[in-house]
Amino acid sequence: MILAVLFANSEGNILVERFNGVPAEERLHWRSFLVKLGADNLKGVKNEELLVASHKSVYIVYTVLGDVSIFVVGKDEYDELALAEVIFAITSAVKDVCGKIPSERLFLDKYGKICLCLDEIVWKGLLENTERDRIRRLVRLKPPTEI
Repeated sequence: MILAVLFANSEGNILVERFNGVPAEERLHWRSFLVKLGADNLKGVKNEELLVASHKSVYIVYTVLGDVSIFVVGKDEYDELALAEVIFAITSAVKDVCGKIPSERLFLDKYGKICLCLDEIVWKGLLENTERDRIRRLVRLKPPTEI
């Protein structure tokens, strides 16, 4: 299961978070842990360079994309390789929505569409879509045409 997808800015403020199967009382712990992990390790990392960590039998894959840090936490069948596929789909979708590597301002300007993409990629803790064109089609906000 994908336990969490979290976006943070360079100061450690949470921009977007999605938790699945994580009790409310543990979410604060995960927020602070992931932000500290990013602060300790993401300085000087190139865009989309993946870093991996494990904590309490779960895997964490994280990266930086412009001014935004992205964290994906998974367990069981979502090991570091599966999470790398998830984070690749997420970074591709964010770049598509923003049109380039996002600054924090551009990310926040496109917040709604990024959330729609995130919902199409990860649904209820499972990887739903990774195909770039399919995700783009699903978040068009237009009714599907009749064939």
